[in-house]
Amino acid sequence: MVKAIFFDLDDTLLWDKKSVEKAFQETCLLAEELTGQACSGLEEAVRAAATELYSGYDTYDFTKMIGINPFEGLWGTFDDEGEGFQKMKTIVPSYRQEAWTLGLQRIGVEDSAEIGSQLAEYFPEARKRNPVLYEESLNVLAELKEHYQLLLLTNGSPSLQQLKLEITPEIAPFFDHIIVSGAFGKGKPDPDIFYHALSKFDFTADEVLMVGDNLMTDIIGAGKVGIRSVWINREQKAPHETIIPTYEIQHLEELLQLLEQL
Repeated sequence: MVKAIFFDLDDTLLWDKKSVEKAFQETCLLAEELTGQACSGLEEAVRAAATELYSGYDTYDFTKMIGINPFEGLWGTFDDEGEGFQKMKTIVPSYRQEAWTLGLQRIGVEDSAEIGSQLAEYFPEARKRNPVLYEESLNVLAELKEHYQLLLLTNGSPSLQQLKLEITPEIAPFFDHIIVSGAFGKGKPDPDIFYHALSKFDFTADEVLMVGDNLMTDIIGAGKVGIRSVWINREQKAPHETIIPTYEIQHLEELLQLLEQL
């Protein structure tokens, strides 16, 4: 008998990838205005530069543990408690500027530092302007809320995940509890954060489902503590050889049908 459902946030309820794409599109249009030239390939170049830079900082292991990706570094402030976040806070301004400047250089824009700086400031605003919810998210949550306890279990910086919830204010009220890895101190797939989530209710692991899009965090982590998992595979990715979710769906509304069968 399922009594509680744990949900991932990014690319499960919020379409974070789409929001980031939109922010890149807007920022690349500004780049074309500022440079007076076509900037095809800029998004790809900035993504590559950001990923390379991000992995070179001494905060990289911390960001991997908490679950913060390079593109969140391009717009988060990381004004959170703890040494790791405070280090990130000091790194982020130059990281953003360098990522955009390097991206411009790689597509052949000269004197790119000043424009890179403007784009680095513009991108966070573009990302905030473009929150995207999957169209079915709210209907599914409203339906589930009547029958189950709901918990949001998200990796990331507390300040940034809170900002995402502020710019999509419809989501948070559905949840009895919200747990952010950065506030807890460890991220999915660490079993401790799943045990912490379980401790919020008087339920056993087999009375809970974990719903998420990420095999490496949501599905592995749930499995480690005996929670059944639902992999939402919207992009119809090939199955993994060793990471096997309990259930697989392509669309969030399929969760309602699945729960009727359980």
